[in-house]
Amino acid sequence: MSIMSPKIKLKYYKFLNSLPGKINSIYFNKLEGKFILKNKSKKSKGFDPVTNIDRTLELYIRKEITKKFPKDGIIGEEFGIKKATNDFTWVIDPIDGTKSFVIGSPTWSNLVSINYKNIPTFGLANFPVLKKYYITRPDGKSYLIKNNKFKKLKVFNSKKLKDCKIAGNFFGWLSIAKQKKIVNLIKLMNYPCSDALSYCQLCEGKLDAVLQVSNKIWDIHSLIPLIKSAGGCVSRWDGKDAKLGGNIIASSNKTIHNKILKLLKPIIK
Repeated sequence: MSIMSPKIKLKYYKFLNSLPGKINSIYFNKLEGKFILKNKSKKSKGFDPVTNIDRTLELYIRKEITKKFPKDGIIGEEFGIKKATNDFTWVIDPIDGTKSFVIGSPTWSNLVSINYKNIPTFGLANFPVLKKYYITRPDGKSYLIKNNKFKKLKVFNSKKLKDCKIAGNFFGWLSIAKQKKIVNLIKLMNYPCSDALSYCQLCEGKLDAVLQVSNKIWDIHSLIPLIKSAGGCVSRWDGKDAKLGGNIIASSNKTIHNKILKLLKPIIK
């Protein structure tokens, strides 16, 4: 497999690093407080919210990418797939945490991943209301940027499961019957899960593990390089590659990761 050159890495990083300022400007100057809510769910009792702001932001990000990198592929939550004619594909979640967004919680974010040869390589998680973002730099390390200051991300290296800060949210997707089979794990989940922010808090060493269900690829791709470069582990509950999406676990280290995977075995087919 060919390796991305330093020059190309820098080019992609500079563009990715420009997005938070551009997105924030559009949101706060033109979109804030003007959302129209719709339900995308095809289930009679389902709730999968989307707003006009999700769609406006995705269209903007797609347009900017296409201007700068016309041969790159794009996969977005709201507008599907544009096939690549090279080795690069962008994966976009214009608003991760739409449920949080519509009730005024500040934890929603914009997620953008740059995949090289189908591997999530650069990640961006931008939190407009919190005035900070997390990004992978060309050196392969990831950072929190707040007030124009860079803080290198590093997980906290816990070894004992009983001492871990574990966040999880199943959003009604995991049946009560299945939850009863992993009650020993659920008892350890004593911290709130705030969408992508919880994965970023793991990268900062504030949480030891995060569990979610039914993640789409745009929910997790941008977070994979952030987690790995901070020293953490991320996979599906069945141990397969997290880039496939699905039920996701991220942990601060392999020891904790394997212990939680073992607790999840009763509900893994």
